[in-house]
Amino acid sequence: MSIVETLEEFYRQKYATLPEIDPNDPGHFNVFRVEDHAPTKKAPLKYARREFYKISLIKGHFVYHYADKSLEVNGATLLFFNPEVPYTMEHLGEERTGFFCIFRGEYFSDHLRNSLRELPMYAPGGKPAYRLDEAQFRSFGVIFEKMLEEIQSDYRFKNDLIRNYIMEIIHNALKIQPSEKLYRNIDANARITTVFMELLERQFPVEPTTQKFQLRSAKDFAEKLNVHVNHLNRAIKLSTGKTTTEHIAERLMGEAKAMLRHTHRNVSEISYSLGFEEPAHFNHFFKKHAGMTPTAFRA
Repeated sequence: MSIVETLEEFYRQKYATLPEIDPNDPGHFNVFRVEDHAPTKKAPLKYARREFYKISLIKGHFVYHYADKSLEVNGATLLFFNPEVPYTMEHLGEERTGFFCIFRGEYFSDHLRNSLRELPMYAPGGKPAYRLDEAQFRSFGVIFEKMLEEIQSDYRFKNDLIRNYIMEIIHNALKIQPSEKLYRNIDANARITTVFMELLERQFPVEPTTQKFQLRSAKDFAEKLNVHVNHLNRAIKLSTGKTTTEHIAERLMGEAKAMLRHTHRNVSEISYSLGFEEPAHFNHFFKKHAGMTPTAFRA
């Protein structure tokens, strides 16, 4: 999976045949029942940003990992996910029920005075989880049912109506205190280190010559994780004894050596794939860490 999960990747995980995505509909709204898309087996944890917003109304027992935070929920919860922050959900129980909807930012771009990202649940550092009692869960469920009905209708202005339903969900959520309780069994430094290592590893292997290593610095990773770079560096150093830069350099060297040993790509192609603007920069980096040039290592 890529660093950012696309709509195509999202649908590919849920459907045997990929639904058609209308290129003339950049906002692409859709809504689902959780029961219709429950995983059939426990999948390995995947952390990724998505290219779309997601609102989940879910009842069950799970831990959701959002950037460097983890929250355990056992009951009904309303969750708001945005394209800027990587996340995943770990189900701890078999039973789950509810709804979720997805949409790109363009779905609201011409219909809101301000950006969605200015809303508290979508703002940087915002709190995206709202615990619900049974009455609140049923009330939000009614709104999702209405969206399911409209998305299947031929009503000419159905998207205007759906946008109103989404805003009703948002404003009703803002009247509820967001959840603050972090999952006690997860150390914050270990959590952010795990997410960093997942994002780092998922960039490899760099297969096609057109693919390029994207996250090359601590700042790049901090931006993807929506945390301050100093916080990231401190957490990784405390958890592993190595700096963020050392982890990145070690992984780059491992991939560089693998390419030199097992592919026929020339040094310039490998240099480009690993994110170096000039082969000379790659040569300097490789010699600094290996004690020899890439060409000498290959020979």
